[in-house]
Amino acid sequence: MTEPSAASTTHLAALGPFCAFETHTAGSELSPPWRPLSEAAREGSGVLRERVASVRASLAANSGRPPEAVAPRVAASVAHLGLVARVISPVLGLATLHGLPSRPLTLGDLWWGSALGGAFRLSLPREAVTPVAGGDTRTAGAIAADMLDGPVRALVDAFAPFSVSRRILWGNVASAVNGAATGITAAAPDLEQPARAAALAFLRQPQLRDTHTLDTHNGPFTRRSCCLIYQAAPNAAGAVCGDCVLVRGRGRSRPASRADREWPRTLPGSGSVPPAAGSGS
Repeated sequence: MTEPSAASTTHLAALGPFCAFETHTAGSELSPPWRPLSEAAREGSGVLRERVASVRASLAANSGRPPEAVAPRVAASVAHLGLVARVISPVLGLATLHGLPSRPLTLGDLWWGSALGGAFRLSLPREAVTPVAGGDTRTAGAIAADMLDGPVRALVDAFAPFSVSRRILWGNVASAVNGAATGITAAAPDLEQPARAAALAFLRQPQLRDTHTLDTHNGPFTRRSCCLIYQAAPNAAGAVCGDCVLVRGRGRSRPASRADREWPRTLPGSGSVPPAAGSGS
């Protein structure tokens, strides 16, 4: 096989580790450590169950407890948030900079090197994500619709059997979108307007429209559900994330890491700072 290459994607890597990716020739043969992300979503494959178990053990170890101390659905939500943040971030970067990917992506197109702790390795099909002078570009809305109906929905469906509600799972997706835009803006302030516009194109899609509250003129992004990570702490007394629906009631949150930065006061028409919880999964 042709080993995935990062040479043509340094401009995306400059936006943060979650936007970085490698590329491969579509249809080429995989070799370790690469695996198709579609394998993780395949019923009965055991890949997600193994990953959720690893995340569960990691969350429990943070407070010196055995894995059984963390509810499986909490670990599943955190694992899901990490996966969707890793998948969405480079695509949002591509949409912001180049109007790419040039075609819809499937989970089978995405190769990953499964590992815990930070942004795992990710490879995308070269012909769909490489800017070409005079090549086709697509609107952020079209890219968003394809991603949410394709790879992202497949991951939501794959995690639903872990007793995590779809409301939470789609809320995780919305957090990942906003976190990606926040990370891009932090790395490249001159991209704030196009990055936020691309994120808004995602957040206005039917799947995400009711997952969050967002005043695009004067206010922060707030999701309408919770990723559940606070429940991983002893007595469910952990801090909640900055964009969580529970922030006001609990009065404390995790360090600014994804969605507690204000959106710009003006946005064009719709027409690494991914979540702390997700980065560890």
